[in-house]
Amino acid sequence: MSDEQHRAANTWRVADVIDAHFETDAAAEGAARTLRLRAPGLGTELAGQHIDIRLTAPDGYTAQRSYSLALAGSGDEAEITVEELADGEVSPYLVRGVAVGDQLEVRGPVGGWFVWHPSDPSPVVLIAGGSGIVPLMAMARRHRVLASTVPFTLLYSVRSPDRVIYGEELHELASDHTAPFELMLFYTREAPPESTRAPGRLTRDEVAMAAMDEDVRFFICGPTAFVETVADRLIDDGFDPDRIKTERFGG
Repeated sequence: MSDEQHRAANTWRVADVIDAHFETDAAAEGAARTLRLRAPGLGTELAGQHIDIRLTAPDGYTAQRSYSLALAGSGDEAEITVEELADGEVSPYLVRGVAVGDQLEVRGPVGGWFVWHPSDPSPVVLIAGGSGIVPLMAMARRHRVLASTVPFTLLYSVRSPDRVIYGEELHELASDHTAPFELMLFYTREAPPESTRAPGRLTRDEVAMAAMDEDVRFFICGPTAFVETVADRLIDDGFDPDRIKTERFGG
């Protein structure tokens, strides 16, 4: 990153909302919505980075939240996908209130730890819980754009079929031979009729089966309890902690 890009990333600026669409049922509780934003230097080729968004109320009260970028690429455009939290201060507005043509205060992109480097030849296992899929999707999209030969496997744990974010695109990635990508969906509360697996949490054996190569690099993102459980199991099973990168949200 150049000095100019670094300064821009650390400066609050205005971004235009140029597109918005729901990734899950808009009428459902906990709906997820993608916003495409445009601001100078907002794009990034480092898949896994995030931006900060700041909202200011008429009385001067401000609320700030960090959101992972769902899209990795250079330029001035970026995407975030926000899941609505019933008691949230920011997410309900981003999911229900923001319209195309509105503007948001943004800062970033930032982050250098939880990123995938295309020059790394290590096989990659992505493990997502719920909306933790967002930064991992940026990695998967970048992987396909570059036609990378690095094997990618995604384990996506989600409550039910209607809560799957990017569902159609994920299946397209799995069927596209541009880059090696395997998709494994795990439902914790309700599974589709065609599923041969009973609903339940992602198990140690299921993770181990996807990580046969000892040189694999893991990226795990989701609620704190989910991430810590998966990461601790991997370490207990003998995987190198330095090859396990995590990002978490919630208490």
